[in-house]
Amino acid sequence: MVYGGILEKGEEYYTHLKKLFSSMGDFQKNYRWLITDCTCYPTDPQVEKRLRCGKYCWLSGEELTAIVEREDIQWIWAVLSGFSKEVSLEEVLKYPLPYADGYRGFWKVPLTLQHPLARVELVPWDSCLTLLLGRDKELVDTFRQVFPLSEDLYDYNERLAQR
Repeated sequence: MVYGGILEKGEEYYTHLKKLFSSMGDFQKNYRWLITDCTCYPTDPQVEKRLRCGKYCWLSGEELTAIVEREDIQWIWAVLSGFSKEVSLEEVLKYPLPYADGYRGFWKVPLTLQHPLARVELVPWDSCLTLLLGRDKELVDTFRQVFPLSEDLYDYNERLAQR
């Protein structure tokens, strides 16, 4: 089962990951990360090169943390797919790369992860909201507690479907 949350209210910025990571106990360090469909504008040329080096970026949780600590930037679009540390990049690349802009699956029930091997997907969506989807209910519950104006993504999508 996949659980999800959507954050689009109550924050000055919705797609700054530093606050999200630190508020949620630095959960990102527990995963390896595939970053795809990334639009952001870091000022550090090394970070720019690392994040925008091609169709994807593959980072450890510690590397992602260092980038976010160095550059607390607004992420416009991206899909950050988190994988168990045992999963290799070779295994990950056997599947289509996740994308944010234009992906309709975020807005459907049941909730799904784009990448079948991912444990979690964090999606800065057009600078105006953040989605967190994951197989770990506790992680999504923590997101919902840390950001009390966030909503359950399943319920949100059900309301959309009724319109």
